Amino acid sequence: MATTIRKSAYFSMKTPNRAGQGARLLTGLAAHGVNLLAFTGFPNAGGAQVDFVPYDVTKFTRAARKLGLKISKKKSVFLAQGDDRPGAIAAIFGKLSRAGINVVAMDAVTAGRGRYGAMFWVKPRDVARASRVLRARS
Repeated sequence: MATTIRKSAYFSMKTPNRAGQGARLLTGLAAHGVNLLAFTGFPNAGGAQVDFVPYDVTKFTRAARKLGLKISKKKSVFLAQGDDRPGAIAAIFGKLSRAGINVVAMDAVTAGRGRYGAMFWVKPRDVARASRVLRARS
């Protein structure tokens, strides 16, 4: 199977960098039936930043409001999935590089059974062009 790339919405928020915060957020969203395509978190300015990539944006924003979460406005992220092979991520970087588009950040992982997944960000001004270059689905 070839690599598929899609442009998705994501939302960020700041949270204390303490044990249990991620579990609290994810359990609360799950209780409201929110399915996430991806989730990432990392230390940031003495706290933590978490990013949510929801399957259903409306359901996520409704649940976030009910839970009192202070999420960012909707932003764009790219998700890649495909057969794991040497150079799979390099091919994506190469296409973007040739178009003069910088990847701001990327998380990638093997998914087992010969598959991989990745999420990556470009600057907001480059999202539309990256989408065209990569033939990303929305």
